[in-house]
Amino acid sequence: MAKVAHAAVLSKGVQTWNCWRQANPAINPDLTGVDVFQQSLVGVDFSNTRLVWANLAGADLSRANLSGSEISEADLFQAQLAEADLRSAKARWTIFAGANLRDANLTAAWLSGANFVGADMRGADLTGANLDKANLTGVNFAGAKLNGCCVYGVSAWDVVLDGAEQNGLVITYPTRPVVTVDSLEVAQFVYLLLNNAKLRSVIDTVTSKVVLILGRFTADRKRILDAIRVELGRRGYVPVVFDFQGPESRDTTETIGALAHMARFVIVDLTDPKSVPHELASIVPTLSVPVQPLILDEGDGPYSMFWDLRKYPWVLPVFRYKDIAVLLRSVGTHVITPAESKATEIGQQRKQIAAEMIRRQVGDVESERAYDSAKSSGEHPVPLEQAIEEIDSERLQESGDADE
Repeated sequence: MAKVAHAAVLSKGVQTWNCWRQANPAINPDLTGVDVFQQSLVGVDFSNTRLVWANLAGADLSRANLSGSEISEADLFQAQLAEADLRSAKARWTIFAGANLRDANLTAAWLSGANFVGADMRGADLTGANLDKANLTGVNFAGAKLNGCCVYGVSAWDVVLDGAEQNGLVITYPTRPVVTVDSLEVAQFVYLLLNNAKLRSVIDTVTSKVVLILGRFTADRKRILDAIRVELGRRGYVPVVFDFQGPESRDTTETIGALAHMARFVIVDLTDPKSVPHELASIVPTLSVPVQPLILDEGDGPYSMFWDLRKYPWVLPVFRYKDIAVLLRSVGTHVITPAESKATEIGQQRKQIAAEMIRRQVGDVESERAYDSAKSSGEHPVPLEQAIEEIDSERLQESGDADE
């Protein structure tokens, strides 16, 4: 419990308390378990003060000095801490839910397991703070500084990070080799990738086995969709279906673009094109993922603008089927196999592109060690993605010319 004498001084008000602190700088006050619920403590000097288990819920601690204080397991629910100084404070498992911490200084604070749900931390400085296992759900970090924070085990759903500095976030446990990322939003994901073999297997599956199926599959044509999905599943792929039943929108285009980036290849049914032309035009020129078109052969060919896309070598010849029975018999050999072959071919070409990029940047270098040596010597090789963009078109265009 709090020392009676210390609590008695605080009960006389902030001005009396602060004067007492100035007159007794060697005393580190003990206010363990003190109850100052919803009291006004603006500018109070709680530096190096023990406030463990204190009830500070709803209190106004704006511009308060809590540097070096011990406030672990205290309750600061909806407290006002704007511009407060919490440098090097120990606040393990402390409740800050709904608190106002705008422009507060939490540099090097120990905030392990703290509950910040819904807190306003706009402009706050958390440089070097330990946030491991903290609950940051719904926190507004706009304009905050999170550089060098330990974020191992945090819960960071629905956080706002507009303009926040997030350099060197440590995602590993303090006793383990340090791994850092520069985004709080991906910190949890990267940590899971490093430490969860099953999740890595899922990610490998997503990036190597997903097949995006585009089309307008009305009720009488669901058998086509089912046939494709069953055959893909039998061959170990993961079919992802986008059925154009609703109106076209920007969200639709962005969603399909994201799915296409994940896909091994794309199967698109051109029989009832409606929205398909716009979506293909948005992904084909910018993404070298194989596209296998198919169409019910009813006399009319693909929509006229489709032929403009055939100049891209990853757009395969259209497979025409007379009826569903033909498609059921042919989906493996005439749809899936050509698309997989093209995906394998593009993968091999990308490896060659990467090797050619290295040769262009560091001379006749044939090993990663030599490439790293060139970087450390002060040379600045072109990033891989940039080099791929430079070489991709010429290599893949050559392939397309050969196909024709």
